[in-house]
Amino acid sequence: MARILSIDYGKKRTGLAVTDPLQIIAGGLATVATSELFDYLQAYIRREPVERMIIGEPKQPNGQPSENLARVRQFVARWRKAVPEIPIEYYDERFTSVIAHRTMIDGGLRKKARQNKALVDEISATIILQDYMQSVHRQ
Repeated sequence: MARILSIDYGKKRTGLAVTDPLQIIAGGLATVATSELFDYLQAYIRREPVERMIIGEPKQPNGQPSENLARVRQFVARWRKAVPEIPIEYYDERFTSVIAHRTMIDGGLRKKARQNKALVDEISATIILQDYMQSVHRQ
């Protein structure tokens, strides 16, 4: 079985998470500079089989698109054109950053560690992936 990879796409940094090969557990993979994301992902899929990718769809709490959605859509269009064999799906990412901060607090991380935006992005990507996996298993 191949992995599922999730993306918490940001203007400057992007958090990534991935499942194990059996698609049972989601774990943080990395946080990369968004400018390097495409190359990073292409290198990763050469090393590891990836079945599909899930990308956070940025929305405001009221469901309206956030200002980052245009950038996300550009990335998705580029990916679909360059790597059509690996599908990429949108998944609602509302509140993932809030949940990531709560997870860090509950995990006992000190305030200094919780201010690490790269870690927040990676945890957010993991939450997106966990939520996606739970939604698929409920169907």
